[in-house]
Amino acid sequence: MNARDDGAMRAVKEKQMSTEPLLSVQGLAVDFATMDGVVHAVEGVDLEIRPGETVAIVGESGSGKSTTAMAIIGLLAGGGRVASGSIRLDGKEIAHAPEHELRTIRGRDIGLVPQDPMSNLNPVAKIGTQVAETLLAHGLATRQNVQAKVVEALSAAGLPDPERRAKQYPHEFSGGMRQRALIAIGLACKPRLLIADEPTSALDVTVQQTILDQIGQMTRELGTAVLLITHDLGLAAERAERVIVMHRGKVVEQGDARQILEDPQHPYTQSLVKAAPSVAAARLRPEAFVKDASTGSATQGEDAPTGSATHREPGSLSSSKGNIVEIEHLTKVYPVRGRGEDFVAVDDVSLAIPRGETVAIVGESGSGKTTTARMLLKVIEPTSGLIRYEGKDISSLTRAETKDFRQQVQPIFQDPYSSLNPMFTIERLIAEPLEFYKRGSSADRRKRVRQLLDDVALPQSMLRRYPSELSGGQRQRVAIARALALSPALIVCDEPVSALDVLVQDQILTLLGDLQREYGLSYLFISHDLAVVRLISDYVCVMKDGRLVEAASSEEIFTNPRDPYTRRLLASIPGNELNIAS
Repeated sequence: MNARDDGAMRAVKEKQMSTEPLLSVQGLAVDFATMDGVVHAVEGVDLEIRPGETVAIVGESGSGKSTTAMAIIGLLAGGGRVASGSIRLDGKEIAHAPEHELRTIRGRDIGLVPQDPMSNLNPVAKIGTQVAETLLAHGLATRQNVQAKVVEALSAAGLPDPERRAKQYPHEFSGGMRQRALIAIGLACKPRLLIADEPTSALDVTVQQTILDQIGQMTRELGTAVLLITHDLGLAAERAERVIVMHRGKVVEQGDARQILEDPQHPYTQSLVKAAPSVAAARLRPEAFVKDASTGSATQGEDAPTGSATHREPGSLSSSKGNIVEIEHLTKVYPVRGRGEDFVAVDDVSLAIPRGETVAIVGESGSGKTTTARMLLKVIEPTSGLIRYEGKDISSLTRAETKDFRQQVQPIFQDPYSSLNPMFTIERLIAEPLEFYKRGSSADRRKRVRQLLDDVALPQSMLRRYPSELSGGQRQRVAIARALALSPALIVCDEPVSALDVLVQDQILTLLGDLQREYGLSYLFISHDLAVVRLISDYVCVMKDGRLVEAASSEEIFTNPRDPYTRRLLASIPGNELNIAS
């Protein structure tokens, strides 16, 4: 961008900022009626958003971020109500507007990109049909041109081959692709205000950049305001003009985004910034080692010379402690209905997981990361190739051996809502694997469940609740506690902290590191968040289009990436160039 364009953009922004607020919230209080009495979820929140402005709300799970957003759009969960305060949209009071008025406002005036893609998409309706419904409901398309507009919306949200994707169902999409479909629905009507509740939490960094650029373009060209709910402080600093920090239902600090994140004043904001992961940080586990390029000997933690790790070809990762898992020439091919060619999801992948260490797989949505993990878990069968666990081919396991294998290898899935039975209480969910494998007495199991809740920073009061009563981050912590229940040897972590705020994310990563040191656990860690991968991993495998393009120690990948694709992933990390306080 040249100086003239930059100056023109600033002039437009200044003009937009001088106008009256598009959204004004004053003294907002939200209560929820529960079995244990009234819960004051939000108290005295004040905020303003002007046309063309992006405002980010940050804070840990349960701080009231999403509740504030849902109150604005009139979609509070059952038992929730606006107890007091004012919500004005373009000067008109909507805090207690009747439902028929809110239906007119939603979509056309206020768009929404919700956090959980699977539970917010109709599983029995094609993606294109769901986008079309929004356009038709607000009179922004006709039956004759709606399909063209659907394709346009899906393309703008970063979905490849939108004509084909429009004819598919949500279960045929990866988690990141489902999130992009929700973004397409939220942007389809070009609303004046877009509420984006963790809009990129399930997306890899390159697609995240595409989506955020698209939202930014709308802001500039259409004067669309954005209320961004996020736990990613780098994203907030990079994309928002102002940041609002919430804690326990109250606003504790707000102001210029960069100023707050580079020089936070409130102790809670300081703790958030301190807990934020960074690609510049060292491996979280201090005794993690890298191999010296000249001698091959292990070098301890901080004494390791920068960039000293040996760069390896994909599949050659190994450790003097031996490998708990070895994968050779793994391939998974899916037949595609109505097409002459099959889809190769995983293409000739070879890698090893050293005992007691963490191997991370990174790459864009659809690169084959999760498919590789699902084959290791014996959820799906490979088309060809070999997976050995503790030296034994898992395809040849007997029924009894498979049952033991599933105790030793536990998953933490990406989507906490769909992986938890909505009819079970939290206590029953965590105790279920203990009961199935007859671990201890009933009293022992209850004690173990309470211990696990403490480990993942959840209060004992959660025991009688159901998944629907928990935030996305709280549900993910329950999923992690359940995976830890059987004390497995290997945990397959598929985006285990993508739904968590930075404070809980920091606690979980520290917990995983502590457990690894204490019990010698091994992890296969799948993530699109490269800053998190930097903290947790000993080795990193980079996947693209089903193939491994680079594999090396974490130190080598982050300080001396060889493949252009790896370098592009690192360059796409939001806030990577900002001077966020540490």
